Amino acid sequence: MGMTITEKILAAHAGKKEVSSGEIINVKLDIALGNDVTAPIAIRKFKESGATNVFDKDKVVLVPDHFTPNKDILSATQAKILREFAKEYDITHYYELGEVGIEHALLPEQGVVLPGDVIIGADSHTCTYGALGAFSTGVGSTDLAAGWVTGEAWLKVPESIKFIYHGKRNKWVSGKDLILYTIGQIGVDGALYKAMEFRGSVIESLPMSDRFSITNMAVEAGAKNGIIPPDDITIDYIKNRTNRSYKLYYSDSDAKYSEIFDYDISEIGPQVSMPHLPENTKNVNDIAKIELDQVFIGSCTNGRIEDLRIAAKILKGKKRKKYLRLIVIPATPTIYKQAIKEGIVDILTDAGAVIGPPTCGPCLGGHMGVLAKGEKALATTNRNFIGRMGDPDSEVYLSSPAVAAASAVTGYITHPDEVFQGEE
Repeated sequence: MGMTITEKILAAHAGKKEVSSGEIINVKLDIALGNDVTAPIAIRKFKESGATNVFDKDKVVLVPDHFTPNKDILSATQAKILREFAKEYDITHYYELGEVGIEHALLPEQGVVLPGDVIIGADSHTCTYGALGAFSTGVGSTDLAAGWVTGEAWLKVPESIKFIYHGKRNKWVSGKDLILYTIGQIGVDGALYKAMEFRGSVIESLPMSDRFSITNMAVEAGAKNGIIPPDDITIDYIKNRTNRSYKLYYSDSDAKYSEIFDYDISEIGPQVSMPHLPENTKNVNDIAKIELDQVFIGSCTNGRIEDLRIAAKILKGKKRKKYLRLIVIPATPTIYKQAIKEGIVDILTDAGAVIGPPTCGPCLGGHMGVLAKGEKALATTNRNFIGRMGDPDSEVYLSSPAVAAASAVTGYITHPDEVFQGEE
């Protein structure tokens, strides 16, 4: 029996000829990532272990991105713990303010993660890097500490589910819409501890920004990892980003899948996830007029330059609805600078947006966009659980940047065609 791309990567890193789903293995790590929320716990556990050094200072990554710039004394203390640990062990991939970005946009951009890698991160959206054809998954802080000590991780080989997308992609339908639709079909536990393998002509035509959005939200279906086989678009993306070697893996034609889903996307329009679960998805045209207090465009799901370009295209020459707050956060300094260079920042600020420094802040209700009781927000983020962006009695709706930008103009959840007349 052949193996899936996920199984092949895990077998190679376990030093085995083959592995099968359900098997418990130890795998060697290429990258072990922590941020300012999760890494301080891992650092404490690392020191309690008695370890005198990390397994490889080039493979440990520390990104203080959740509560930075620090919003209070506690968050400043958390960031200080990372900074001191990075200094003590001379960590190569430590990022300070001015160079720090949202981790899951920053690491691919900087060439830190590559195809064929095994990556763990003490953040659930570490699965983002599967867009490059890597095995990438979130772990707890204690597992991260063990990884820093041993350079290995212990896990069970997941079963794989194949998702095939074909048909013509409609106007304004992005990778975000495809993954919201998929989660709506299978539910938030529809891929529990499974590998979600995304295939088909539609996936093959998507740019990397859309692919990152798709794999980023695999965990919202309960998946262990999301993964897209690498192709010319992948190779073109990583070109000139790194000198580190990498290997491309592909699923065998006779690989075993627990399920196969086949979607004709020609009838899929822009999607919105209703409170309070990502699975509560609807076509934007099927939603009654919902008045909004805030629109947020950014996050590790949709804070890339392509996302900001779409928002700027829709918002150019327009103004946000009075009394609505429009917050835009480029995911990395490189993206921020590119947005300035292209005039995107001018367009967005002229529309009444406030532009924030790269941070996860609003996505997790941390800072720079926290919701009050009874408020409603439309966000390009990945989660809309109760209290996710602030007060437990607030509501979060999820969408693509196109829907978010259009909705900022009207003040309610809106199809982009209602605001933008012309070609996408």
